[in-house]
Amino acid sequence: MFKKIVLVYLISLLFNQFSLANIEIKARTAILQDFLSGEILYEKEPDRSIYPASMTKIMTSIIAFDLIKSGDLSLDEKFIISEKAWRLSTSGYSSMFVMVGDEVSVENLLKGIIVASGNDACIALAEGIAGTEEEFSIMMTSKAKEIGMQNTNFANSSGINDPDNYSTVRDIMIMSNYLIKEHPEFYKWFKEKEFTWDRTGGDPITQGNRNPLLYKNMGADGIKTGYLAVERYSLASSIERKGRRLIAVGSGFETKSSRSKESSKLLTYGLTNYDLVEISKRNEPFDSVEVWLGKTSNVKVYTEENIYKIIKKGQKKKLKAKVVYEGPIEAPIKKGQTLAKLMIVYDDEPIGEYDLLSIKEVKKVNIISRLMKSLNYLIWGDV
Repeated sequence: MFKKIVLVYLISLLFNQFSLANIEIKARTAILQDFLSGEILYEKEPDRSIYPASMTKIMTSIIAFDLIKSGDLSLDEKFIISEKAWRLSTSGYSSMFVMVGDEVSVENLLKGIIVASGNDACIALAEGIAGTEEEFSIMMTSKAKEIGMQNTNFANSSGINDPDNYSTVRDIMIMSNYLIKEHPEFYKWFKEKEFTWDRTGGDPITQGNRNPLLYKNMGADGIKTGYLAVERYSLASSIERKGRRLIAVGSGFETKSSRSKESSKLLTYGLTNYDLVEISKRNEPFDSVEVWLGKTSNVKVYTEENIYKIIKKGQKKKLKAKVVYEGPIEAPIKKGQTLAKLMIVYDDEPIGEYDLLSIKEVKKVNIISRLMKSLNYLIWGDV
């Protein structure tokens, strides 16, 4: 046997060189992530504690989406509006304008939360799902821990003032990533610019989405604004362009205008200064390795996950993938057996390592064939 290393060079393209000056985002804390690769492109005190304000409503929506996905909740199910929920529609808060005793569908409540940022809709949904907002908040915090939000506690469903309702921009990014990845069909609601609710006993109410980036021609399709006097303005945002998605979260913007301008600046920075490279699609053949004493002389291998990498503009030629294994590999080989390693190298430095698995079973040849192959090897060497 001998050590086999196959170099698979990724497509090299020529790009104009960019001057990658560091940017400064005028916010107390901010983060930018490439969605497909998961890599962080910018951060500014990303683990600093914040009051997430209405960005809390992302988790409120996620709890409902998860229950719908599992079959424990339906969009046409209706919840009765309590006095507690109604009071938040009369106190100057962002509201859907529900009335006590109304029966409102889960779908309308969700759109009232996502588009109109209704605090009253949050309480109605929370009470309908968990009985009380307090119990619902426990569900929210439990879900946060489950998906890796290690510095978050939810004390209510809407994000209104409460010192025990806290998070970080990194955790909000993790939550946003989960939303987009696990509930793409519902995530589409976050880009809707207005919501009309045909309320009980009154004229229909139409309200616009508060996300300023939706009204710019930049491809933004979410996610959620926030404001508290103590925290100032915040925004979790996402943009998709030419198959590439970025997620940005910032908090502590001084003005509405600054929130819009700086969030746009951060997303644009990620698009214009970095390229996304697709290296491997999960469960699809990536390359092949040689087989010894098998009924086929080689077998294709694949990765169990999608592999993407982010690199600076104009640097694709520095990115390489190496298939490394001890081979040829002796049969029999089982389907799904790990046969090699995929090594990702950028500018001669390793940046990732992944298992490569056999795409099919390879049986060993019979005894006569094995003897002939061994004899040929002794006489002729590796042929």
